[in-house]
Amino acid sequence: MGHWKDTSSLTPLRAAGFAVSMALTAGVLLASQAAFAQSTPTPNSSIRSSTTLPGAATEDEGDIPKPSNGTTSAADNAQGATTAAIAAPDQKPSDETTGAILDEDMMRLNTREAPLDERLPPRKPEPNPATEETPGIRIGTFVLRPTVTQSINTETQNDGGVKQTRAFLETDMHTTLTSDWALHQLLVTTDGAWQKNVSGEGEEQPNFRIIGDLRLDLPQDTTAHITGGYHFYREDTDDPNAVQNADEQSDVQEFSAGASIERDFGILRGSTGIDLSRAIYSDATLSDGTTISLGDRNQTSGTIRGRIGYELSPALIPFIEANVGTTVYDERVDSAGFRRSGDSYGAKVGVELDMGEKLRGEVGLGYETATFDDPRLADIDAAVVDAQLLWSPLRGTDVNIGLLTSINPSTTAGESGYVSHALATAVTHQLRDNLTGTVLGGITYRDYPSDSPTSDETVYATGAGLTWNINRYLDLTSTIGYELTSRKTSSDSEQWRAGVGLKLKR
Repeated sequence: MGHWKDTSSLTPLRAAGFAVSMALTAGVLLASQAAFAQSTPTPNSSIRSSTTLPGAATEDEGDIPKPSNGTTSAADNAQGATTAAIAAPDQKPSDETTGAILDEDMMRLNTREAPLDERLPPRKPEPNPATEETPGIRIGTFVLRPTVTQSINTETQNDGGVKQTRAFLETDMHTTLTSDWALHQLLVTTDGAWQKNVSGEGEEQPNFRIIGDLRLDLPQDTTAHITGGYHFYREDTDDPNAVQNADEQSDVQEFSAGASIERDFGILRGSTGIDLSRAIYSDATLSDGTTISLGDRNQTSGTIRGRIGYELSPALIPFIEANVGTTVYDERVDSAGFRRSGDSYGAKVGVELDMGEKLRGEVGLGYETATFDDPRLADIDAAVVDAQLLWSPLRGTDVNIGLLTSINPSTTAGESGYVSHALATAVTHQLRDNLTGTVLGGITYRDYPSDSPTSDETVYATGAGLTWNINRYLDLTSTIGYELTSRKTSSDSEQWRAGVGLKLKR
């Protein structure tokens, strides 16, 4: 439960091509590491290390959490909680009969135990060089693994009867820098997307994120994390806080820092942490060339959180969690005359699950509220339902399910904000040893107070893609995505996007 920002790990596929490309990147890595994942289950601490949804993404680009299989939030895929592959154990031959008269005899022959002297080592499938993990680049005691995808895309957007179509080139980058130390670990993850229009008209959507996580392995079953990050993006035109009829929305810079500590006390597990963030908004440009200053949206926020869990078994850990946060705007009174600084409070109970390679994650229920310094702004509260589940029903198939409830304060005059209820799923399936398919889907409901002049909105998003592993270092990718924003009192908006690209891995 984040404070003020929508902490969804999967945003709506407003930038569908980018989201699916990031998901495919993680999907390929999952496929390439499947053999390793079968013998090395992810430790419990990987689930407990994060209370937010994978991946990944805490910005105002949308509300749907990024799937932990690596969507845009691919950034969120390298942060510990969502980077490990999920694969099912080896499947035994089916014992189902066909009704033939020889079935019973054939089953008896096929399932008999061979004498000791007839037993041979089990046959394993030959490894496919095209799906093996790249060796990376050794830099001292670190290993750098860069990935660059170059794609050509087409996009059609229809908002209120105004239709725009563009073709653009997009360069996506994903890198991980991992330490190779005997004790402690430093992980630096970088994600970026740069777009260049080659025809038509439509706003380019640059995006860059870098996150560092230093894990300290302390004595007595104690682990500490020190994190820091930077995120640059352009505000989405469909964002509720975006400037209407702007030719270019505001560029947003977010700085983050945090520290946490976790310790096992026998059957009890406790953790606490503090998170700080700083958001800076640039001017927005209108269609006539004039600019609007958005400096009154610049803000600094902090949150303190704590959790304690009870280990019923290694696979089942109920927990209780609470957080307290505050937000301070640079300008005490915004351009509309409202004081938007305030506080937030939240609590939830839930359970952590770790059933090995088949099912991992957590589910929580709780309550969250946000208050404002200005008495004209009504408090916002909501029942919270959060879930993050990583499920592998079959070998080669990974399902990521994310559910998030969050409070999103508004900067519109007279508006307190809205409550976002987001559900997102991502399914990655290995069609062949060198061909992986990904399907994404999500729905977000933005619930405004009954006395709000803004009507409720529902955002539907879906996407799909294929990745062909040409060899160990080169993939061919294809993506398609669609998003629909449905509004009760105003016109709907929709977007189509499709693209093909080449991904170079090292």
